[in-house]
Amino acid sequence: MDTNELQEILVKHKAWLDGMDGGELANLREADLQLANLREANLRWANLRWANLRNADLRNADLRNADLRDTDLRWANLRNADLRNADLRNADLRTADLRNADMRDANLDYSAWPLWCGTKDVKVDRKIYLQLLAHLCAVDVDDDECKAHQQASLKLARQSHRAKDLGL
Repeated sequence: MDTNELQEILVKHKAWLDGMDGGELANLREADLQLANLREANLRWANLRWANLRNADLRNADLRNADLRDTDLRWANLRNADLRNADLRNADLRTADLRNADMRDANLDYSAWPLWCGTKDVKVDRKIYLQLLAHLCAVDVDDDECKAHQQASLKLARQSHRAKDLGL
């Protein structure tokens, strides 16, 4: 997809969000947007399922309620992005920069959560916190102090919607 096509889709999407004639919900399903500059883009409700957003600049983007299922977000810059209520099931976030992103009420089931400082200060809700805690309590750790911490956290971790899947 070239820059002009993408720009046209974004203009129509903004018109759709504003309830204007000629507006159209952005359908970027399976789009290759690798390295795209989508900084501060308003992609609320957009269909980005199976899109390739590797290395895309999505800083300060509004992705509320966006369909990002099965999306490749490796190395994407999502700093300060608004991902509230986004559907990120099966999304690959392994090396994404999520610093200060708002992920409250997002669906992260079966997604790849990055385990590096790129999640510092990410905003999560109770559901996501419990989900992360449940996964932490489900690992087989070889340290007694860590095992004691797992035991102490187990009551809370069992409140996760994924606790039973993890054998908790």
